[in-house]
Amino acid sequence: MENVDKSHGDLFYQPIQEPIEKPRPPVIQNPWLRFLSNIFSLVFHPILITSYVTYFLIFVHPIAFAGLDHRDKVFRFITVLFSTGFLPLFSVFLLWRLGFGVQSILMRTRRERIIPYAIVMIFYWWVWNVFRNLPDIPPFVVHFLLGSFLAVCAAWFCNIYFKVSMHAVAMGSLVMFLILFSFVDAYSSGLYLSIGVLMAGLVCSSRLLLGAHSNTEIYAGFFIGMLVQYIAWLF
Repeated sequence: MENVDKSHGDLFYQPIQEPIEKPRPPVIQNPWLRFLSNIFSLVFHPILITSYVTYFLIFVHPIAFAGLDHRDKVFRFITVLFSTGFLPLFSVFLLWRLGFGVQSILMRTRRERIIPYAIVMIFYWWVWNVFRNLPDIPPFVVHFLLGSFLAVCAAWFCNIYFKVSMHAVAMGSLVMFLILFSFVDAYSSGLYLSIGVLMAGLVCSSRLLLGAHSNTEIYAGFFIGMLVQYIAWLF
């Protein structure tokens, strides 16, 4: 028994290694197109979309927050920006600098996204829970914040099994919200929805051109974002 060749046994006892997710090469080689794609990806980063929509509803839309004075409007916006923008970004930055599960600030792999997703979920849940208990917040704003929270939850759950584009999730959530909002908005003219669809097209195309995601990851993310925002609108 001691003379048994163990080389065959090594074939069955090799340690299992997870495949390394390598970044895809950019689809485009034109430096100007790559630059614009990076700009669109950065300006319309998913962590900022909630703040953009809140700013639009508070300061741009003529009647969404008509009952609040300017001071209250600014306070509401800062609350959303701080809770869904600054705190998540700062948390990811700390995780990256401490080397706690995040090797790159871009979080290209599924493993790197697990802890940041969980942290972001807490912040999004908190701001939704606060706003839904305020008497001066319109119902459609509460629906949107709930949809944003559910979008992060859905992306986190999908990330366990396969990678999805969080940019596409945010864009899908934005487009569905604008579609549903147009049915209850007395000032709806199709302009807001058209701008949202244009933004979604630019951002999703940019992610594809940069090689950050596959077609499947973009389509899946966009569908998930639309679905959870629709579900949130029902509550």
